[in-house]
Amino acid sequence: MTQTRTTRLERGRSALGPALELVHTGRAPTRSVLTAELGVTRATAGAVAAELETLGLIQVDSRPGAAAGSQGRPSHRLAIDPAGPVVLATQVHADGFRAALVGLGGRIVATVPGCMTVPADPVHVLSAVVDAGAELLRGSGRRCLGAGLAVPSAVAEPEGAALNPLHVAWPAGAPVREIFAERVRAAGLFGADGGGGATGTGPTAFTGNDVNLAALAEHRHGAGRGARDLLCVATGHRGVGGALVLDGRLHSGSSGLALEVGHLTVNPQGRACHCGSRGCLDVEADPLAFLTAARRDPGPEVSLLQQARDLLRTEYDDPSVRTATEVLIDRLGLGLAGLVNILNPDRIILGGLHRELLGADPERLRAVVADRSLWGQSGSVPILPCTLDHNSLVGAAELAWQPVLDDPLAALQPV
Repeated sequence: MTQTRTTRLERGRSALGPALELVHTGRAPTRSVLTAELGVTRATAGAVAAELETLGLIQVDSRPGAAAGSQGRPSHRLAIDPAGPVVLATQVHADGFRAALVGLGGRIVATVPGCMTVPADPVHVLSAVVDAGAELLRGSGRRCLGAGLAVPSAVAEPEGAALNPLHVAWPAGAPVREIFAERVRAAGLFGADGGGGATGTGPTAFTGNDVNLAALAEHRHGAGRGARDLLCVATGHRGVGGALVLDGRLHSGSSGLALEVGHLTVNPQGRACHCGSRGCLDVEADPLAFLTAARRDPGPEVSLLQQARDLLRTEYDDPSVRTATEVLIDRLGLGLAGLVNILNPDRIILGGLHRELLGADPERLRAVVADRSLWGQSGSVPILPCTLDHNSLVGAAELAWQPVLDDPLAALQPV
């Protein structure tokens, strides 16, 4: 092999990760775009795409067709291989859990929910969610390359402890990453036979805060794509969380604890919060607060989030529901205005019940933010709904996919 050929091959292999990330995030739909984004020759881009296809990660259209009215040679289209490997994505929330298999491109291949009272010992629910994921994997016949877990708590780095699981009964500092990794290893999820007995080294289990992971997913695949400084605020089954993407990267602070927006005070005379303060966004703008403001008693049969969504969608004309909507929009807007003053984001995205509130009266929410924030007055900040279903799950999958995006060849070596 000549020196030129060796250099070209090494250059192509070093480009595999960046190329896969470009296809994964939808930024390189064709080989010509891939060539331009990587800054390599057409030959190198073609070799990189071919290698990723050989690895079973993407598909290259072998017979590209020119679009109507276009000029020049048509470019080969690139797409994620729909039959390729998956990762296990899991989420624990106040009303139970959800497990999913997620492919490249953020595509959910299969998912299953589990409803349970989350016990004080996290081992029980993490065992249940991993078992549910293992069952999905056995049914799929896919190879699993990693596992990610989203939890309703700040997760301290690097140890992976849940520091403030306020809406589940876990003790503060529960070692959720360690427990999750042990349960994944015990289940043998990383065997090439779709859940067989391979354990030991190889793919890794990751854990993160659910709203941080939602923001990561939306930035790569959803409403936050293209934003430089993205603020995400969401309420799930209980409480309110926030996350920030700065200059295209998730900002989690020095130890993983940045942006605990749920503990901004938006109603000084309001409800007592679990953190010891009063009137926090966490207890003034979540599903339980909405049901309470609408004078509805929460039922045990479905999650609080689903009850609040159903009420907003089906009974919005009821005066008590409309008033509750306005009250929560005003509280949410006040919190967002404070965050805009501090962070000056170029886009805000809202998830969970907050997405539904935005849809119910977008002008009211935008007016509150503009009226109460300096940057809102000088130029409106776009406020958009999150667009991904189960975005915390997709974000958990992003954690698990990251080693593959960093080095596809190393990640796909036999376990």
